[in-house]
Amino acid sequence: MNSIISSNAIRFILLVLAQVLVLSHINFLGYINPYPYILFILLFPVKNNRMLFLLLSFLLGITIDMFLDSGGMHAAACVTIAFIRPAVLKFCFGAVYEHQTIKFNQVEFGPRLTYISILTVIHHFLLFLLEIFNFSKIILVLQKTLFSSIFTIILCVLVTIIFSRKSK
Repeated sequence: MNSIISSNAIRFILLVLAQVLVLSHINFLGYINPYPYILFILLFPVKNNRMLFLLLSFLLGITIDMFLDSGGMHAAACVTIAFIRPAVLKFCFGAVYEHQTIKFNQVEFGPRLTYISILTVIHHFLLFLLEIFNFSKIILVLQKTLFSSIFTIILCVLVTIIFSRKSK
């Protein structure tokens, strides 16, 4: 139990530091901003307390908001994807999720990519919708969502592949 808490605390801190110190300064072509800090939400253990998970997701988002001076946009997007995560898990993994036996490093690549993609696109759409907050600029919101989501998904998949522990 202590190893799970410590590994999640380390993941939280490292993802926040990577986002704030390095990745927030990337603004390629004005549209591409990677936000792989959402990996904390994506990889959080399934069997844990839901209220604790929502609180930690809020803390993750508000921490990013404090460093980036973004007024709660990241917190709103993080809590939203944390809230809908069980439905996305059920959609992507089916019976494996029903029996609470998901281990992200042991599931097939296709469902894992679908899971990461769905939650990333939803997070980014909400984030950019709140950032721009103007329905007349919906094309800009969709453009930023598409390009940033692609880059974030690639980063998230690479990080999960590089840092996954293969157990045979």
